[in-house]
Amino acid sequence: MTLPKLLIATRNPGKRREIQQFLDDLSVEIVFPDDVGIYESPQELKLETESTFEGNARAKAEFFQKRSRLPTVAEDSGIEVLSLGGAPGVRSRRFAMVQPGQDEAEANNRELLRRLAGAPPDRRGARYRSVAVFIKKLDALPHVFEGSCQGRITTEPQGTGGFGYDPLFHSNDLEKTFGQANPEEKNAVSHRGRAFRALAKWLAENPL
Repeated sequence: MTLPKLLIATRNPGKRREIQQFLDDLSVEIVFPDDVGIYESPQELKLETESTFEGNARAKAEFFQKRSRLPTVAEDSGIEVLSLGGAPGVRSRRFAMVQPGQDEAEANNRELLRRLAGAPPDRRGARYRSVAVFIKKLDALPHVFEGSCQGRITTEPQGTGGFGYDPLFHSNDLEKTFGQANPEEKNAVSHRGRAFRALAKWLAENPL
């Protein structure tokens, strides 16, 4: 039996690994843009210009659904630090001014530590947020799924696991950073895990 395809609109290898696991139990074939002949284009750089995670995720979902004509899920996520007014927030991926050849995650982590230099523990509270938007077909109403997890920003990177800000995010649930956690531990409590498990539950009840 041919399974229906579900397009996950991301090119981030870390997100690909995690999302694949969250949706593994569904009776669908998970595909990514390159799998269906949608190769990276300059247009994609203009998609994440909204002021909210939901706005960015919806823009990406609509863009890739129109090109693939497949049911599509797109996600936007980031880390929010209360004492920084919620920054980096939607600018989490582009928080630092990255020079050519510079590691993006390393630059972002260094910038976050710079902004919080000398801040006491009560000003280092943070949360990770994830918003996933599902669009089944052109002009269909989107379905939105959210997840978050609470923690704080450490004073230096701890651990080498995960990606992005994970070595700096000390999880309240795990009592260690996501960089120190193994994938199973992180996925059990992460913002992305919570958003995509909600999506998976909805898709199980509303098959493609």
